[in-house]
Amino acid sequence: MRLKLATIALAATMAAAPAMADLVVPNLSYRTGPYGANGTQYADGFNDYFTLLNERDGGIGGEKIQTPECETAYNTEKGVECYEATKGNGALVYNPLSTGITYQLIPKVSADKIVLYTPGYGRTSAKNGKVFEWVFNAPANYWDGASVAVKYLLDQNGGDLKGKKIALVYHNSAYGKEPIRTLQDLAQKHGFTLNELPIDPPGQEQKSQWLQIRRDKPDYVIMWGWGVMNQTAIQEAANIRFPMENFIGVWWSGSEVDVLPVGAAANGYKSLTFNGVGTDYPVYDDMKKFVIDPGKASQGGQFVGSALYSRGMYAAVVIAEAIKKGQELAGTPTITAAQLRDGFEALDITPERLKEIGLPDFGPEIKMSCDNHGGSGMARLQQWDANAKKWTLITEFTQPDQDVLTPLIQEDSEAYAKEAGITPRC
Repeated sequence: MRLKLATIALAATMAAAPAMADLVVPNLSYRTGPYGANGTQYADGFNDYFTLLNERDGGIGGEKIQTPECETAYNTEKGVECYEATKGNGALVYNPLSTGITYQLIPKVSADKIVLYTPGYGRTSAKNGKVFEWVFNAPANYWDGASVAVKYLLDQNGGDLKGKKIALVYHNSAYGKEPIRTLQDLAQKHGFTLNELPIDPPGQEQKSQWLQIRRDKPDYVIMWGWGVMNQTAIQEAANIRFPMENFIGVWWSGSEVDVLPVGAAANGYKSLTFNGVGTDYPVYDDMKKFVIDPGKASQGGQFVGSALYSRGMYAAVVIAEAIKKGQELAGTPTITAAQLRDGFEALDITPERLKEIGLPDFGPEIKMSCDNHGGSGMARLQQWDANAKKWTLITEFTQPDQDVLTPLIQEDSEAYAKEAGITPRC
């Protein structure tokens, strides 16, 4: 009932909007439920960047951006309801921050011809634009992340992982299962043993898995977690005295909310990331002047600069740049979702452009095309400093092993095309 009321309120808000020509980018957020602590920070960063563009630049190409929120609670059914409630209001693109919701929306956006942007989550094989015309997942996907983590471990071991044992602790969901096939293939290629340990969501119960880790004594643990599962796992690792420097989380297991509850014991924990963190970027001078100080920041700006706030902001940056490119190609500021798709396919966010935006070295270059909807796949590692209470970047952006990943993406996307009756394009 609450969702229906929220949907009605949202529809009323949209109907009352003064300019329906505005650029509409719905924010399918989740500020409640077991993953609310994570989702709320991402949603804030997403909202605030578009507020900055509205307040400082008058929007994009002279058109204001609307980001109507609809609460999904990280629930797939609610996510689909939010999509259906908002798509008729001129929605250009969706970024639901949920792999489960993404899987349900892929056929819907394909039929409705609306862009789905899933940076660092969703269906990995959507990188193949020949099959997934309306879905983009740059700058990196789950398989990229798994590969970059293994590359890092290779670097730490002189290029040789033969005989090493790696445990994968993963969220027992479509999301958590995404890296398994890639890690299995990488284990075969590099000669390490992979032990897979599922954690049933939300993830507060995992003592038995960590007792098994204590028995098996793996050299490294890789985690594919989300929400309360992350802090619970880091605490359990500390309880069995597993060395934090040998514990690596995916980018969704690398936020302050994951490590702060564990205190000093989380020191040295590492995670993947594909974006910068903290407020030491020039864009924050403008964010302070135009958004935070005037009181326009989402939730008062309490999470500005956090890992997840930064990632939500980064998603908004990419969408904004794609809108700008779409406007340029179409020769009009009031673009359609189809024209935004063209903008995504022609997108090239160079290091120089990131610097102009005020985010130097914040992310890898993002260059997409008709067949490549996933960019380069580069990621890097960060490490938690419990004393300073901050993340420190410890590697440069690293290329994943495309020799392993490209055939996997081809195989999975071709199977989907056959099942869905899609004729590959490009």
